[in-house]
Amino acid sequence: MSEKGIVFFPERTLEATPKDYRLEAYEDVYFEAVDGTRLHGWFVDGPDNRAVLLWFHGNAGNISHRLHNLKKLHDALQIPIFIFDYREYGLSEGEISKAGTFADAHGAFRYLIDKQGFEKSSILLFGRSLGTALAVDIAGKEKCLGVILEAAFTSTDDMMRRYFPCLPPQPASTVKYDSLSLIDRIQAPLLFIHGQYDLTIPVSMGRHLYEKSRSSKEFYEVPGADHNDTYLVGGNAYFAVWQKFLIKCLSQAATKT
Repeated sequence: MSEKGIVFFPERTLEATPKDYRLEAYEDVYFEAVDGTRLHGWFVDGPDNRAVLLWFHGNAGNISHRLHNLKKLHDALQIPIFIFDYREYGLSEGEISKAGTFADAHGAFRYLIDKQGFEKSSILLFGRSLGTALAVDIAGKEKCLGVILEAAFTSTDDMMRRYFPCLPPQPASTVKYDSLSLIDRIQAPLLFIHGQYDLTIPVSMGRHLYEKSRSSKEFYEVPGADHNDTYLVGGNAYFAVWQKFLIKCLSQAATKT
């Protein structure tokens, strides 16, 4: 059964490009998920190539709906950013599924290594909402510079109980997101960000993941923010937290070399 319209809300039309947001140094990228599905993304270059941000977006829209946020993050961090669309989103081919998003995420990670020449240890993983499950999956299996989880949820089962309490539990064989069982495998530094009044994914889920994680970690609760407006409500303080975390990750990486 397709989960489109229940879990995933893809949109095909790209409403803008990075150039529309004065991000001139970008390229349209086509690459393959690990199962061969052709995907599309934008690689936005930056002056500081000691790190690169790999962005896993949420379950609605496509990468063009993240451009305002992307511009502000790029201005604050000054590092390259790679944002891409999952299958069936934007210009990416294929049909969306949970299993497919895992293949897409690992394909994007491999692209930065194989095509852009980054070391695993210089890739900063950023997952937002649904994308947090993909960032956790990769960080639990691969070396990386650090992990930012914004509006993180614990598991598919917990979200189903929250939104569809009358439905029977999904079979154990079903592909699910389950960050709660994977979070303690991450060894890279972790930054959790969550809106204080997030009505979509309660802050308690983010706190639960934070408590179970074992690596160096911090939790930033954005005062007054809901699910989609953290960077807007948080303002300068929000981006200062990002900057401080990036500096911390780069400093820790330098001591290991």
